[in-house]
Amino acid sequence: MEGFTIWLTGPSGAGKTVLAHALKKKLKEMGYKVEILDGDVIRKTLYPNLGFSKEAREMHNRIVIYMAKLLSRNGVIAIVSLISPYRAVREYARKEIGRFIEVYVYAPLEVRIQRDPKGLYKKAMRGEIKGLTGYDGVYDGQ
Repeated sequence: MEGFTIWLTGPSGAGKTVLAHALKKKLKEMGYKVEILDGDVIRKTLYPNLGFSKEAREMHNRIVIYMAKLLSRNGVIAIVSLISPYRAVREYARKEIGRFIEVYVYAPLEVRIQRDPKGLYKKAMRGEIKGLTGYDGVYDGQ
């Protein structure tokens, strides 16, 4: 079987990681080889001091794109869970990976604030961080 990539995009707290794990479980039950590429895990593991500037986010996304491409071309279904706020980067991912399904994961702001798994919305509301995707930051094309 040819591999492919399911790219879950959307703001923090929308449910991308939960959906990724549910998809992985179901696809493995069906006999497929599946790996999750979680943006938070990759960032913490490979480069924990990388910032959140546009350039840093694009670099992070390009690394994940490369990993997904390697998995996909080796017959693995790669499930990517990554905010990936820039349309141009997602279009680049689609072009590079080839077999690619993009899914925008949505939850209302009130729900994301209530979930707030990383405490980011609380920090944004207190003015401690700026540019949080889905709050006061950019997301190109929902």
